[in-house]
Amino acid sequence: MARLVSVNVGLPREISWRGQTVYTSVWKEPIQGRRLVRLLNIDGDAQGDLAGHGGEQRAVFVYQMDSYRYWERELQRSNFTFGQFGENFTVEGLADSEVCIGDRYRIGGALFEVTQPRVTCYRVGIRMDDPRMPSLLVKHRRPGFYFRVIEEGEVGAGDEIIQVAEGPEHLTVASVDALLYLPGAAKEDIERALRIPALSPGWQSSFEAMLQQMAQPGSRTGNAGLVAPEQMATATPGFRSLKVARIDRESSHVVSLVLEPTDDRPLTVPQAGQFVVLRLRPQADAPPVLRSYSLSGLPDAGHYRISVKQEPHGVASTYVSTQLRTGDVLDVSEPRGAFTLRSGDRPVVLLSVGVGVTPVLAMLHALVAQASVRPVWWIFGARNGGEHPFAQETHELLAKLPNAHSHVQYSQPDPTDQSGSDFDATGRLTVNVLEALGVPLESDFYLCGPSPFLADFTAGLVDRGVAPDRIHTEAFGSGKSITPGVTGASHRAPHAPTGPVGEGPSISFARTGLTVAWGSRFQSLLELAEACDVPVRWSCRTGVCHMCESGLISGSVNYDPEPLDAPAVGNLLICCARPQEDTVIDL
Repeated sequence: MARLVSVNVGLPREISWRGQTVYTSVWKEPIQGRRLVRLLNIDGDAQGDLAGHGGEQRAVFVYQMDSYRYWERELQRSNFTFGQFGENFTVEGLADSEVCIGDRYRIGGALFEVTQPRVTCYRVGIRMDDPRMPSLLVKHRRPGFYFRVIEEGEVGAGDEIIQVAEGPEHLTVASVDALLYLPGAAKEDIERALRIPALSPGWQSSFEAMLQQMAQPGSRTGNAGLVAPEQMATATPGFRSLKVARIDRESSHVVSLVLEPTDDRPLTVPQAGQFVVLRLRPQADAPPVLRSYSLSGLPDAGHYRISVKQEPHGVASTYVSTQLRTGDVLDVSEPRGAFTLRSGDRPVVLLSVGVGVTPVLAMLHALVAQASVRPVWWIFGARNGGEHPFAQETHELLAKLPNAHSHVQYSQPDPTDQSGSDFDATGRLTVNVLEALGVPLESDFYLCGPSPFLADFTAGLVDRGVAPDRIHTEAFGSGKSITPGVTGASHRAPHAPTGPVGEGPSISFARTGLTVAWGSRFQSLLELAEACDVPVRWSCRTGVCHMCESGLISGSVNYDPEPLDAPAVGNLLICCARPQEDTVIDL
């Protein structure tokens, strides 16, 4: 007979971890007597990180005595207490290999429904004093699961657990967990999982992404159920020598380089909107400098065009603008990036400011090459005509599209700038311009520019009802960190790590512009990045969740521990990777 052995609750608290403060409620303590279970949690319990835990679909976490006994043997430990695995209900019975998503159980006065397996997270490793646990729980097929509360009621230790309904498809918790986190998922099993109404929306979205990936032609690697779309656009690691065939001045601050092969091999044809990484050597006796630049011309196998804005005191941009000469040879990566023009027949809005024009200009070239009849809205902001690159080029391109609209706005026009011909309005671009121009909200929106510009427009579009999956953005520089539960994290500019200089290969963070030496005191490239205050994303820290998956621009790595499911070819998991040679990462 299945029964409830212990009810465990805990409120969020701050704990010290690796020199940081983590806000978590993974510490649960058994309670005496009976407690009321509500729709979102048990009285006296709360979740610390509502992005990853809690909510109606994850109201009560369940773990089994059989797994307690299993881990005591496996880990050779005997110091476990109820709530050890962060669970609210410690139960006898209800094995992960037997309980199915959608099953319903009566416990005491409450009715519950199984919604999903545990989402693996580093905090269970903290609680268990074993950082391997997020990986071990999945690898050993003992994740535990969540209940949704169908009927509120009181429960207490000793209550019998009575199954009152079976979930459709009869997919066990362990099987569903393996579908997402382990390699070799079968299409028919994913389809079965999606037919279970009780499966939580987050897991449904992951499985839908996996099915979409399976439906795409050609060989696909990586796990679309775990990795965000912007992390899935991969490329072969390594650099290729390209020569500078032409240098064009586009505005007072922007120059374009046309790059061609030094041999007879064609270039990889990029997707409109992608970027390349350049390895530059402004000083012969200094380490190379890496910078990412969007491709601004028509995607072509014969040449690439990049456009560079000269920044005050910018080492790379100053070198490009003042020292490069026609015929010079540069190291250039393969094109990469997921900020790309999507196919379809919806209207297209290409929205940018300053040098953010470069990737959307490549999209405009692609639309002209396709002889597209889609409505196209070109919206651009600059300070004045002297800082308006590609003005004539975009004018000529837009004239070739039958359904093109253009709006150019100068924030500080020069006296020589002509309203109505050089620009259309004065002032900074705001989201209100879309309503004034009558831009259809069912469009696909492509935005590129500084972070505040992207944040304002993205928020404004969402407020106006534009679906998030139709808002595509490309930010300058590094992305935002995702460090769940960590409070008071440092926001220092990236820097070399403190302490002794590393003795290993060089590690370059391409978006950050930082190159440092690897040191054996770090357990992973993630730890090195954190020591340098490079913005990073992570959750499990053991190669399970793929939150940390990043582009491998060049170099190679090995893993400890080995990921349960390999990253996409051309990517790496920084949370458990160590370099084998000089390595460049898209961070």
